[in-house]
Amino acid sequence: MTVQSPAHHHVLLRKRDGHEARVTSEELFFDLVYVFAVTQLSHHLLHHLSLAGVVETLILWFAVWLGWQYTCWTTNWFNPETPQIRLMLFAIMLAALLMAAALPNAFADRGLVFAICYASIQVGRTLYALYHLGRDHALASNFQRMLGWLSISAVFWIAGGLAAPHWRILLWSMAALCEYISPMFGFALPGLGRSKTTEWTIEGGHLAERCQLFVIVALGETILVTGATLSRLDVWSTPILIAFLTAFLGSLAMWWVYFATSSKDGSEVIAHTSDPGRVGAYFHYIHAILVGGIIVTAVGNDLVIAHPDGHMTTAYVITLLAGPAIYLVGNALYKKVVYGAIPVSHIAGLIALVVLAPFAYATDLLMIGALTTVIMLVVGFWESRNRHRLAYH
Repeated sequence: MTVQSPAHHHVLLRKRDGHEARVTSEELFFDLVYVFAVTQLSHHLLHHLSLAGVVETLILWFAVWLGWQYTCWTTNWFNPETPQIRLMLFAIMLAALLMAAALPNAFADRGLVFAICYASIQVGRTLYALYHLGRDHALASNFQRMLGWLSISAVFWIAGGLAAPHWRILLWSMAALCEYISPMFGFALPGLGRSKTTEWTIEGGHLAERCQLFVIVALGETILVTGATLSRLDVWSTPILIAFLTAFLGSLAMWWVYFATSSKDGSEVIAHTSDPGRVGAYFHYIHAILVGGIIVTAVGNDLVIAHPDGHMTTAYVITLLAGPAIYLVGNALYKKVVYGAIPVSHIAGLIALVVLAPFAYATDLLMIGALTTVIMLVVGFWESRNRHRLAYH
């Protein structure tokens, strides 16, 4: 492989001229595939409300998130408006669309298709970036280490795709952990050393905005589920219409807790920190939790609208309470990074959800759905009142 000239890779990299890098239409177009992927995940969980179903959905969610996350970092360094990077994004989109189509049967007969698509995205993108960087660029050693870890995980993904379903869970869990944890210690590998977060010369505002856009994608899924579930019901009774309103207000509350209280401050903090690479890594770890909460909430919305007077089972109780709870945990961690403090409103919201659990069995899906929505609205109101008193760390 020939070493690219410095002029070549400088054309492909984003200009760092002191202005915040904007999110391009190519990146927004790319995100559309992930709207489909998030929908597939929520449907998979809805139809597999068991411990095994939860574990499967969690593994698949990590794959969806990590594929998006690593691409997001790549487009933070490389300019998506150049033909070469645009081509790379569109190739990833195609593979990701096929991967998302295989999601519902990833633990059945489409495991190998899923694994090959995913491993091709992760390894292929990193090889492509390395080729265009050349050996002498400051970012090249980081991409080399990344390639090493993604190649290790690719072996586990493909081995899992070939294995029996019970082995698949183990092998794919190891693969996801390889990719999720390796950045925590700088993709350290024998002979290649380790990367420091200070070397990850990211554009902070762009990264924060990309994370926020993924939250919008996930919230879009809760709106889509709310509308689609109502649409397919033959009779729109009063309980069903109340459930519909409750689900919509729940989505609104989730938007409020994140966007109306902290998203702009998050962009500011990452843009002005002395180590944007470290804060950027925190953002990605935290948003995986936060968006996971939204996906579970979408499943809860579907259940409430379809069966408002349905009897509560343990699976339903966990689903309806876990979605908002996971979302609040993600938001609390996010605000810890942004403000240096965990908001009291979020702790109070989590306590309220826990207190609600024992009473859930005495009522129906609609009542619990309505009460979780009320809790989220109270947290949003409380947080918007208090946000001006919180100081940056």
